[in-house]
Amino acid sequence: MTQSPTDPQPETASKSRLPLVLLAVSLLAFFAWAAWDWQQALPPEAMKSATFVGRESCVKCHQQQASLFHGSHHDRAMELANEETILGDFDDAEFTRLGVTTKMFRRDGKYYMNAEGPDGEFHDYHIEWTFGIEPLQQYMTEFPDGRVQVLPASWDVVNKEWFAVTPPDVPDSRIEHDDPLHWTGLAQNWNTMCADCHSTNLHKNYDLATDTYHTDYSEIDVSCEACHGPGSVHVEIAESGGLFWDRNHGFGLANELKNVSNTKQIETCAPCHSRRAAIHPNYHAGEQWLDHYQPSLLDAGLYHANGQIQDEVYVYGSFVQSRMYHEKVRCTDCHDPHSLKLKFPGNQLCTQCHTPGKYDTLSHHRHPEGPATEGATNGATRGDGTQCISCHMPVRTYMNIDDRHDHSFSIPRPDLSAELGTPNTCNDCHTEEDAAWAADWVRKWHGEKRPPQTAGNEVATRAIHAARQLKPAGEPLLVETVDASLMPGIVRATALQLLASYPGKESLDLRQEALKDSDPLMRIAATRSADALSQSTMIDLMRRQLDDPVEAVRIGAANRLVDFLGKTDDAKFEATLTRAIKDFRESQQYNLDRVEGHLSLGQLEARLGNTKKAIQHLRDAVRIASYRSGTRDMLIQLLVADGGDEAEIRELREKEAELLLRDQGLLPGVDHTHYRRAMLLYQLQRVEEASEEFAKAAQLGPDNYQNWLALTLICQKQQRWKQALEALKQMQRLRPGSPDVQNLYREIRQQIESEEKE
Repeated sequence: MTQSPTDPQPETASKSRLPLVLLAVSLLAFFAWAAWDWQQALPPEAMKSATFVGRESCVKCHQQQASLFHGSHHDRAMELANEETILGDFDDAEFTRLGVTTKMFRRDGKYYMNAEGPDGEFHDYHIEWTFGIEPLQQYMTEFPDGRVQVLPASWDVVNKEWFAVTPPDVPDSRIEHDDPLHWTGLAQNWNTMCADCHSTNLHKNYDLATDTYHTDYSEIDVSCEACHGPGSVHVEIAESGGLFWDRNHGFGLANELKNVSNTKQIETCAPCHSRRAAIHPNYHAGEQWLDHYQPSLLDAGLYHANGQIQDEVYVYGSFVQSRMYHEKVRCTDCHDPHSLKLKFPGNQLCTQCHTPGKYDTLSHHRHPEGPATEGATNGATRGDGTQCISCHMPVRTYMNIDDRHDHSFSIPRPDLSAELGTPNTCNDCHTEEDAAWAADWVRKWHGEKRPPQTAGNEVATRAIHAARQLKPAGEPLLVETVDASLMPGIVRATALQLLASYPGKESLDLRQEALKDSDPLMRIAATRSADALSQSTMIDLMRRQLDDPVEAVRIGAANRLVDFLGKTDDAKFEATLTRAIKDFRESQQYNLDRVEGHLSLGQLEARLGNTKKAIQHLRDAVRIASYRSGTRDMLIQLLVADGGDEAEIRELREKEAELLLRDQGLLPGVDHTHYRRAMLLYQLQRVEEASEEFAKAAQLGPDNYQNWLALTLICQKQQRWKQALEALKQMQRLRPGSPDVQNLYREIRQQIESEEKE
């Protein structure tokens, strides 16, 4: 057969197939290598041993994020003091307040502040660190015992002047050198008050035996790993040259924040942007935050009854109340996660989601464009009622000049302000008018009907307001609040905790049911308010909480069950409780530089029958916070029960009574300071003074049953029958039909009749 001229020659055909063969081999090799690479995963436990590597390891790949981070509030949270970081005037400047002059100067290239020291004398203190960047900068020095203290003069970055950050309850008082509020005291101590939120991977390292600190950190500021967790595994995977991220650990980050739920993101920010108590040291991002911290609820003194911020509570507690949070809004919807700046100016930030034609109009905000109102108190957009934040993000000023916005995004309710005394944003600007005036305008604009989302808030506001005053009307409102499943969890938990003051069956049933609630804040509140349960019920219900997935719940349950240790035949329960008590004890070790840690451990050891240990912790509490009222109460009780020295007990009572007298001046109108002082005076056999204090307590707290009971009993002891019967009528008003009240009335009547016969 003759070969066609067009047929490929054998040699040519083999050459044409060679590239395909090489490609196939290459692809086969590539897929083989890819399969091998996929299998080269780090062991499952690798993340447990992850370490902090520092942001220099991150910058290599994440230059854009590093550029945004540079100069941010996180970047400049704390810095070594030098010419580049110090903003204040140290050219022989002086600042005088209430007769005390502080001087700022340089010497040998270093920065100093001449200030009144803990001994009342003036000394030169070397400034080693700056703290913060805007609107104020503070300065810190270190003492030989490792204490780092915030110096008394701060720099106003905006107005470029020195000023003093004053305690909010005594803003116009001179702070003496031996006062705990002095800059050398606990309130201005960096190690325990500030450090863990201004540096990365901080370890407080307090030594109780020597009363010294050895605090250290991985990075001086709030760096990458503060939010993403230790990065050694991430860097190892990135530098391995592999085709894939790790099959077991993904990017190798403890806290991967791309496209996460709003809850996870907010709980990443919460450890620092919340008012909370530390319950377990060494939190790392990515761990469950309620395993390390217990957040404050909407407690009196921290939040107003309507949930608006009052004390310095940061952001978490207000934001989780908001409708925004429950609609899955996240922090980074408004704030850039690395620069922390707002994404858009003014109302553009809100109109990302809220239609401008509906909300950014005169028909909605009812305020024409115009200049700021003089005397307004609502922050950066003062007086400009066209701005969303002016009405929906009221401002509180902390540290004298630091305006911070409430993040509950609430609707102003001046009608409730007129009735209950709660704040509202209308009168933040219109300071010359009262709440009734503002409420009238709201009615003119919107009629009597309020938006549906304010209905639940109104019930909760009324409930919390009434319960804080122990009014009987509070109980049904609290029940309604707890029962409202769509109500924010922190509001329901607050209502549940307040229900502990109402001993009714419905209240008790709700608190028991809350132990099974899906919201951990509800379970935490339920463990806090479980006092009224019987032993069998307490054990049956609380034993489940000892295995709760949240540490804060487990510790709360252990604290409730301490009294039952060794009193059951259930070996498993006893073992679980023993372990939980051990965890609770360890959790308090972190706070042994603070009075709260010793008080908690003192109470624990006393309940376990370890009286000597309890007394030692309570002595430490008094030593650490000798200025604080309340620290001596349990110590006095234990010393009395243990047959302690009578002279010491009397001295402790007299000092506590003295401190409570001071508190009455600082907190006029508060009934419990008078009640507590009356009890001490009675124990000191100063009966007439005690009677006067009980009467004052009843006057200031007319809806507190305990005040009237104490007044009735002391009047009975003094045979002041008329006053006793008058006080008894108030008890009947508060608890009509109570057998205890009826029995006491009969007893007093019998004494009166017996006296008349004589």
